[in-house]
Amino acid sequence: MGERRVTMADVARSAGVSPTTASFVLSGRTDMRISENARLKVQQAAGRLGYRPNVTARSLRTKSTQTIGLVSDSLTTTPFAGEVIRGALEAARDVEHLLFITETGGDRAAESGLVNALLDRQVDAVIYAAMYTREVTPPAELNGQRVVLLNCLAPGLDAPSVIPDEYEAGRTAGRALLAAGHRLGIWAIGGHQALPATPDGVFAGNERMAGLRQVLDEAGTAVAGVVECDWDPEDGYREVSALLASGEAPRALICSTDRIAFGAYQALHDAGRSVPGDVSVVSFDDQDIASWQRPALSTIALPHYELGRRAVELLMDSAPLAPRTHRVPMPLRERASIGPPRP
Repeated sequence: MGERRVTMADVARSAGVSPTTASFVLSGRTDMRISENARLKVQQAAGRLGYRPNVTARSLRTKSTQTIGLVSDSLTTTPFAGEVIRGALEAARDVEHLLFITETGGDRAAESGLVNALLDRQVDAVIYAAMYTREVTPPAELNGQRVVLLNCLAPGLDAPSVIPDEYEAGRTAGRALLAAGHRLGIWAIGGHQALPATPDGVFAGNERMAGLRQVLDEAGTAVAGVVECDWDPEDGYREVSALLASGEAPRALICSTDRIAFGAYQALHDAGRSVPGDVSVVSFDDQDIASWQRPALSTIALPHYELGRRAVELLMDSAPLAPRTHRVPMPLRERASIGPPRP
């Protein structure tokens, strides 16, 4: 059997003050005249006895449980979920809140049940998260609640969204190549035009492509071509091999994932093309293995930690939650795969 929990009455008795005095001191209230000597005695007694406040009792008084619920479709099944969760957990811990994490597996019925379970436990707020950036329809139970959308958009819901700045990421990729002197032979490889087979291509791919096209247009040039494919190494290898075999001579490849870039590297190697001597390569995601590629792959990072942290910070802000989109910057990890074009 565990030890008995230290109560406020124990603290009052040890400090030699009334329970009312101990209650006022430990709750931080200042609307009762209490001597500094009595206040110090209560604080010392609480520390000595290891007193911890009763969260349930405090929540009845403050109307806050200091808890946040996170509901996702399948976010926690992705390789990057750890950083999203870590960002949210650390932001919650900074303000002495707990984070409850639930997973629906994409089941709409389970989703409503989990949301109701969180609301029944009187969480102060809810983060509704998606595995891929896209438009969603959150369960009706969230209407009127304090909600932040993470990695998704929900037109019609009176709540802010926190998403990666995919549009600016496309511009960043274009600027990196322009800065190296590339103007011609820039090809986009993989899912940039929203293939049905890539769920996040609808939003991320289109946003990146729009940003890329704009920055190249501003520089007086354009994308030489777009090759669509799924987002795995074998797809990148197959499509880049076919592109080279067709007689095209790309000078730069913008791959929509690091995994496509890994396949592109192999295709270029098998065709006797060097990176970045013959072809520069830039991609998106910043997976761990990107820095181990030879040459190391320049890639634009998804801001997983920052997304999770920003969602909690918005919830904890005392200001009303406005239905606006917060775009989190995606930094370029510039390594060795971008070089000047051959004369």
